[in-house]
Amino acid sequence: MATGHTLKAFDEELDQLRAMVSQMGGLAEHAIREAMRCLMKRDCDGARIAVENDRKIDALEAEAEQRIVQLIALRAPMADDLREAVAALKIVGVVERIGDYAKNIAKRVPDIGGAARIEPISLLPEMARMVTEMVHEVLEAFVRRDPARAQAVCERDAAVDDFYNSIFRALLTFMMEDPGKITESAHLLFVAKNLERIGDHATNIAEMVYYAATGERLGERPKGGHDQAASK
Repeated sequence: MATGHTLKAFDEELDQLRAMVSQMGGLAEHAIREAMRCLMKRDCDGARIAVENDRKIDALEAEAEQRIVQLIALRAPMADDLREAVAALKIVGVVERIGDYAKNIAKRVPDIGGAARIEPISLLPEMARMVTEMVHEVLEAFVRRDPARAQAVCERDAAVDDFYNSIFRALLTFMMEDPGKITESAHLLFVAKNLERIGDHATNIAEMVYYAATGERLGERPKGGHDQAASK
């Protein structure tokens, strides 16, 4: 049987892992906001820095994965603790991908050019705000082991999909009305797709958090036709 000292050490290690996941989440949230700021301001220098900063998230993911594997190997957690450790291992990978989507948005900034004259661009900041809030909320749910909070994040995914569909239709209409803006409009559509995928990933994390906290799986959510990941 594990001693009190061993249990305390294990709990401390779990707390450290939660803190690392939270730190990764904070960096991912900042990456989304900064990528969108650079997009709206056409800040190419800032976008370049945002792309480079993705390495911080990658480094944290590698460190977190190593710690989680050691924790599972050395502590042999059971039941709730094992579910949480496995969830953390999966979550850090998903957060790293969220950082990649933010990086992809920042990479598009130099290609946008005169997109300020494309009306649907005005819809993107609100969509970005929605998905950033979802990322924040779902990682708070993980840190606090709060299944209700995780479920609430899942319920917001449909609103993000609706937002994407509205932007998709608006950009298609704009491209038909002004063929000279097709290239820039396509870049903006790519940005919207990356934001939609961030929302999907936040929802995936929410399902992991719910299972880790309750041992039960959320009912299968409806999937739209837009689930193909953007390339790094």
